[in-house]
This record gives sequence, structure tokens and C-alpha cells, in this order.
Amino acid sequence: MPNMSLEKVKMPEQEADVRNKNFKEVALGYTLEQAQEEATRCLNCRHKPCMNGCPVGVPIPEFIQHVAKGDIEAAYQTIKRENALPAICGRVCPQENQCEGKCVRAIKGEAVGIGRLERFVADYHMALNKEEKVEIEKNHHKVAIVGSGPAGITCAGELAKRGYDVTVFEALHETGGVLVYGIPEFRLPKALVAKEVDNVKKLGVHVETNVIVGRSITIDELKEEGYEAIFVGSGAGLPRFMGIPGENLNGVYAANEFLTRVNLMKAYQFPEHPTPVKISEKVAVIGGGNVAMDAARTAKRLGAKEVYIVYRRGEEELPARKEEIHHAKEEGIIFKLLNNPIAIHGEDGWVKSMECVEMTLGEPDASGRRRPVEKEGSEFLLEVGTVIEAIGQSPNPLIRQTTPGLETQKWGGIIVEEETMATSKDGVYAGGDVVTGAATVILAMGAGKNAAKAIDEALNKQ
Repeated sequence: MPNMSLEKVKMPEQEADVRNKNFKEVALGYTLEQAQEEATRCLNCRHKPCMNGCPVGVPIPEFIQHVAKGDIEAAYQTIKRENALPAICGRVCPQENQCEGKCVRAIKGEAVGIGRLERFVADYHMALNKEEKVEIEKNHHKVAIVGSGPAGITCAGELAKRGYDVTVFEALHETGGVLVYGIPEFRLPKALVAKEVDNVKKLGVHVETNVIVGRSITIDELKEEGYEAIFVGSGAGLPRFMGIPGENLNGVYAANEFLTRVNLMKAYQFPEHPTPVKISEKVAVIGGGNVAMDAARTAKRLGAKEVYIVYRRGEEELPARKEEIHHAKEEGIIFKLLNNPIAIHGEDGWVKSMECVEMTLGEPDASGRRRPVEKEGSEFLLEVGTVIEAIGQSPNPLIRQTTPGLETQKWGGIIVEEETMATSKDGVYAGGDVVTGAATVILAMGAGKNAAKAIDEALNKQ
């Protein structure tokens, strides 16, 4: 009989006033018994609506039924057929808007904890430390992948399984893209990312780090070197700024610069490791998305006494995941909603305060959200010494500037055919944030899978 509890099995977590002082994972994961209990909440629906919400097509009811029976290895192999990074997706996917958002159990009560179960299955498998033998017959076609983030590493793995000689070119010294430089350790441990990326490498994927495509080598030069297809998954790492006075002061960070310093320069080992990131006792983070939550919660862990989220709309309009907002509040992050920064003031070259204005919500704009309108005469100063801007990113212009014939959007995103991810340049494909702008890990992975399928079909026709 199905477990008809209206609530998910609670995920064990670190206490808020403990975890906001360390970089260990917030959620501690299910035990086997908890996972099996949660798995029995799945109704194993005939039409499988949850799968319609999964960008990579994981057979969700099938793997959950294996969990319910206690066959965790079968559950893992079921997931791995479609998803090369289950431990990562189980932690950072916005399941509430995807698979769990389609779950029948969510009509009355909470959806089945699909993400929690995916994480459990992947972690359980990793703990067994099984060495999997991989035997793949090579087809002697060469494909280049630009970027080792979720789109690139997924495309690489899918092609490698089909027998392609795949080389990934990564600009940074660590493999994993946004998974290692953009997501904090307390949400996604670096060691876990390394393990999942290593599983892809074991398929025969070769990775070259410290190669900036567009500067070290161009797309056309890769084609000249014999790569028959090229997938661009270089992400969206170019920060956007508000354009307000004072943004050039010391103590102003772009959120991705701040998180990259913390992640790749090991500030997350603070206080054992001297932090390479200078912050003040009072920090303001501008923005209301997941990156803003990550930056605010990271600043708190680096020792800031007061951390503010400053967002021009209200709580209902916050674009971050509800879970991340909830965790931030528990950890003492102060939300200053319906406020908008208009200037940053300094002293001796350093941030001293941020001037804000109160907002009200007017009529809906083009996005469907109510447009924020300034309240006249409501200006005030927020005394802070560090400002982190988390208002979005766009693709680095290097590739589009050095690749003749590659069509892009005005804001920099590469234009692709929706199904094949093919660009305007023959043999070049693209997917993930470099196409959509900053989005989710799983959507980038879905794009990587679609591109791999299209590349395989195109090269087999030759």
C-alpha cells in the first residue's frame, strides 16, 4: 500500500545557528529507512507526469520503486541511463518547478521528494566506491567541447558513450564550471562534483584546463585541428552591474567574482584557511535570486555580523527557490524587500554606505511581475562596508567576437535551433547559459543531451 502521508519525510539538517558558521552541507541526507519511507509515497502513476517535468528524462517512478524495495544499485543504474550527474542534480535542481511540480501528490499535500531520493541514491552508490568497468567501441570521430560545466560535461559524456573521441576545453584550472566556482560548498561539496566529473572522464573524455577558447585557440582553429563538431557550453560568466554611482569603490563585488574567489581560492575552508576574500562586518547583497542567496549565506559564514538582501520587489516576487529563502532566513540573513539601491558612498576609496529608496509595486510589466515604482522622498542610507551585486550574468563576448558567422542575440546569447542546438555556423552547436542566459543546472544538462544526439545524427550521415 502506498504511504499516503501528505508531507515528505523530513530531511535532517544542521542547526541554523551552527551551520551559518561553517561550510559543511546544510542538508545531511536520508538514511536508507527514511528513503524507503519517502519512496512509498510515490503512486507509480501510469502517465508518469513527473517525467514530463524532467529536462533529461530520468525514469522517475522506476527508480523510486527500486528504492522502495531496497535495491539502491538498481535505482542508481536507472537514473544513470539518463543523468550523468545525479548527486549534483539531487542537490541543486529546482525540483519544485520541474519534476515535483508535476507530481500528483502535490495536488493535496507535498510532492514526493524526488530530489531527495535522487541525492540519496547517488550518495549511497558513491559510498560503496564501486569501480565500474567501461568498454566502449570507438568510432574515430573527434568532437570538441567548450566549457566543462553541466552542459559541456553532459554533452561530452553522452558522446563518449557513443564512441566519440571527446576533448573538453576548460578556461579555469578546475573542471566543473559553475558547479565548482559558482555554487557554495555548503550546497554542493567540491569533492562530490569531482567524483561525478571523474565518472564522465572514465568514459574516455579528455579534459584540457587553462584553455580560453577565443583567446588560446579559436573555434575555427579547432575545426582546422580536425574536430568535426564543436559544442559551446561556456556558460554566462560576465557579470551585470546596476550602473549606479560608487560601483568602482573597493568593497564592491560582482556575485560571481565573490563566489569564484571563495570556491576556487578555498575561502570556504575559513577559518582554518586564511580567506582571500575581504568583507566587512555589514554586507549588502543586491538581488533576490539563488545567486544572491548563495552570496549572502556565504558572507555570513565568512564572519559578517549583519548581511542584508536588498531587493526591489516583495517576497512573493523573489525568484530564488523557496528552500534557499527559508534557509537564508533561518541563518539570520536580513531581508530588506521593496528597496532599491541608487548609489554607493565611500570613504578613502572603500565602501562606507549604500543609499536606497523604498519601492511600491505598480502594474505588471512585460515579465508579468508588478513593476517596482520609487516612493518619492523615501531615500535612506544603509551602513555597510561590502556590497555584492547579484543581478544577473551574460555570456563572455570572446567566442562571438572571434567566431565569424556565429549569430547571437543582442545581449550576447548564441542563437540555436531549439531541437538540435545547432548554431548558424556549420558544425557548431551550443547550449546552457551561453544560449539562455543564467538558468538551471538541469536545463543546461538537457541542452547538452540534445546537442549530443544531434551531433551523433549529423556525423553518422556523413
